[in-house]
Amino acid sequence: MSKVFYLPATSLKNPTEIAVGAKHLLEKIIDEEKIELPSFVPLKVHFGEKNNQSFIKPDNFSGIIDYLHSRNIETAYIETNALYNGERQNRTSHKKLAKDHGFTQLPIIIADGEYGDEFESVEINGTYFEKCFIAKAIADQDCMIILSHFKGHLLAGFGGAIKQLAMGCASRGGKLAQHSNAIPKIKIKKCKACGDCVETCPAGAINLEPTPMIDENKCIGCASCIAVCKEKAVTMTWWASISKKFREKIAEHALAAQKDKEIIYINFVLNITRGCDCEARKMKPIVPDVGILASIDPVSIDAASLDLTQKLKGRKIFNRGRRTLDYAEKVNLGTTHYELVQIKP
Repeated sequence: MSKVFYLPATSLKNPTEIAVGAKHLLEKIIDEEKIELPSFVPLKVHFGEKNNQSFIKPDNFSGIIDYLHSRNIETAYIETNALYNGERQNRTSHKKLAKDHGFTQLPIIIADGEYGDEFESVEINGTYFEKCFIAKAIADQDCMIILSHFKGHLLAGFGGAIKQLAMGCASRGGKLAQHSNAIPKIKIKKCKACGDCVETCPAGAINLEPTPMIDENKCIGCASCIAVCKEKAVTMTWWASISKKFREKIAEHALAAQKDKEIIYINFVLNITRGCDCEARKMKPIVPDVGILASIDPVSIDAASLDLTQKLKGRKIFNRGRRTLDYAEKVNLGTTHYELVQIKP
């Protein structure tokens, strides 16, 4: 059984209160779990898609940053490129968006390079993956603090610590591999046959004549073609991904992402929307705010976050994500059995 430390909080409208609370939780878990932090500890965050307003704003992390700096520990924001077309699909535009969203207190590391193709293969010998593609700069870390916004997600059921590990720490190819039956497709009407994708493809899987197409037998899933296409003619068929296999695959990729690392997980169970911070739109909360949770077990913290949310909204909300929790426990990522320790501000 793992401990999950819980601090009730009522609103993101007071970032000072949230920042102080998150710092208090970090101090508590480091003391209780007897964690010794190295000289550099990056903060894994999500910068939010353009036009999204529900992501956790950087002011809420100021207490954590102050805590690390007060102990002469260097830190930075670390994140990976998105699989789909948008502002977060390459390092240059991704960093610009992050700064536009206020993430200016720290250096920014885009861990999988300019186009999402810098990675390490991490061996897990799982049911779905023998090896997983983890972003290079994340694979190189010994310790991280993963800051997750707990909310809904169309495919995963909910997004929290496990999804931050799985999708958030994977290179573009790793993200693609987690989507069951998902191979990039070329929209013929949009394609200008410029040849950028052909030059970029490391597997020689793309042909422009007589009709633009991607050979599914050759495609290795690196997704570089999506990033380099200026016409946004290369895209994904997401609906093929909604299956139990997808939710189990993210558990295996999460296992690879945390391998040989000491990680502290902090979930902000606040401003809980039905959709993900990847969605480029404004969304309203569908559940009252719960609070902030911290643990060294990603399965326990997500299980506690889900349980607390369902107490407010009912058993059905986000319940599709239970499959991920159960499978994550099966592969020894963590445990769904936890002790919830409520602490005072």
